[in-house]
Parts: sequence; C-alpha cells; structure tokens
Amino acid sequence: MTASAFLSANVLLAYTAYFIGTASPGPSNLAIMSLAMGSGRKAAFAFALGVMSGSFSWALLASLGLSAVLATYSQLLVAVRVVGGLYLLWLAWKSARSALTPQMPLASTTRTPESSQRLYVRGLLLHLTNPKAILVWLSIVSLAVPASGGASHTAPVVLGCMGIGVFVFSSYAVLFSTDTARRVYGSIRRWLDGSLAVVFSVAGVKLLTSRN
Repeated sequence: MTASAFLSANVLLAYTAYFIGTASPGPSNLAIMSLAMGSGRKAAFAFALGVMSGSFSWALLASLGLSAVLATYSQLLVAVRVVGGLYLLWLAWKSARSALTPQMPLASTTRTPESSQRLYVRGLLLHLTNPKAILVWLSIVSLAVPASGGASHTAPVVLGCMGIGVFVFSSYAVLFSTDTARRVYGSIRRWLDGSLAVVFSVAGVKLLTSRN
C-alpha cells in the first residue's frame, strides 16, 4: 500500500470514528434534542453552534500539539475534568428541577425562551468542559495525521470532521423541532428531563471520580 493510500484509509477511518462518536446519544445530543422539542429549532441551532465551536477549539488545539502540553502539564486535564464534572452536575440539577415541575397543558409546554447568545454559551461550555472531547480529537489527529504531517495533512481531517459534526447536530435540531416531535415532547417532558438529569449526573460523577 502506498503512503498516500495509507493516509487516505486512516482519514476515512477517522471520519467514521468521529461520525459514530458524534451521532451516538450523549449529553450534547440529548440537550439539543430536548431544546429542539421544548424551545424550537432556533434555540437548538444556537446551542448546537456553541457545541461545534467548542469542538472546533479542541480540534485546533489537538492539531497544534495539545498532547505534548498535557504530557507536561497533566494538572490541566484534571482541572478540566473537575470543572466539567461540576458543570454537568449543575445541568443535572436544572433538568431534575424541570422534571419535578407538574405536567403542563400541551399549549404551555414550550419553555421560556432563552437568548441565542446564552444558549450558544451553554453549548460552548458543555463541550469545552468535556475531557472526552479533548481525548477524541487527540486520538483522531494521531490516527489520521502522520507525525511529520503539517497543515496540509491536518486541515482535511479537521475540516472533514467539523462538516460531519455540523451535519449531525443540525439533523438533531431539525428532526426534533417538528410539530410531531413537539407534541410528543408535551407528553414526555418530565420523563425526558428526568432522563437528562440521570445522564448528566452519571457523566458528572464519572468525571469527578475518574483517576485517568
């Protein structure tokens, strides 16, 4: 196999791994889904844009050699893990409080609108404080970019994965903001928020108690 074919195969593998990881249900996807059903497409897109901005930030840092920095300053990853865990627990508390709110009539199930700027910041913080996002990008860049590779090798990997991320998160925002989805949300709001509280709690505790 030629070097170029080997690199192409690795890039394709990186794209596949990123798609599976991004499309799989997780805190970001569940939050986008909940926002789309409860607050509409615009709110979900604003949150998703924040998530993608956070992802792009980690992608750039991984491309610039973040692994070497983490190897030298391991406390940095510990700090991110602690902040991320506390933030997830805060989101769990908000979701639990919403789940405990009595069921509202269907016409009243839409949440009080938040500004697009605030939703963007929430999405950004969720991804910037997620150590998993750091490690995923480090593994993808290590897999698809040779040690001697420069911007010409890194750019296609980062841009391709970002395109996949935009497609996945936008699809969640569109699919779950339909009238049918919002009617379903009216009947399962408390169950969904309760599920989010559990997911955020488990993820937060896992981050805070992780030793590696």
